[in-house]
Amino acid sequence: MADVAVILGSASDRAIADRAVEVLSKNNISFDLQVLSAHRNPDELDVYVKRSDAKVYITIAGLSAALPGVVASKTSRPVIGVPVSAKLGGLDALLSIVQMPKGVPVACVGIDNGDNAAHLAIRILGVGQ
Repeated sequence: MADVAVILGSASDRAIADRAVEVLSKNNISFDLQVLSAHRNPDELDVYVKRSDAKVYITIAGLSAALPGVVASKTSRPVIGVPVSAKLGGLDALLSIVQMPKGVPVACVGIDNGDNAAHLAIRILGVGQ
C-alpha cells in the first residue's frame, strides 16, 4: 500500500517527479511512481486510479495538463497538480490545473515544484515533519 501515488504524464517529467520522491523518501512516506498520460494511456490510467489505494495523488503534467483533472474526476481523494514548464514557461499548464470545474478540485503548486507537492501531500496525510 502506497500513501502517495506520483503520476507523470510523460517520462520527460522525471526530474520533477524525482524531487517529489526525494521529499517523500526523506519523510518515510510510501509512494508508487507511474508514467501514465491522460491522452496516450487513458484506459490504463483509469484502471490504475480505480485500483490504487493511495491516500493522495501527485500528478505532474505540462502543456494542456489534463492529467490532474482527469485523475480528480476519477477519485474523491486529494489530487495535487504540478504544472511543468514545457511551453509558455509553464503558464499554460498552471492555468489548466487551477481552473478545474466545480466538484473536481485539484490543489496546485508552483511550476516545476515537485518538492512542494510532496510537502503538501505530507501535510494532507497529517504526518509531522
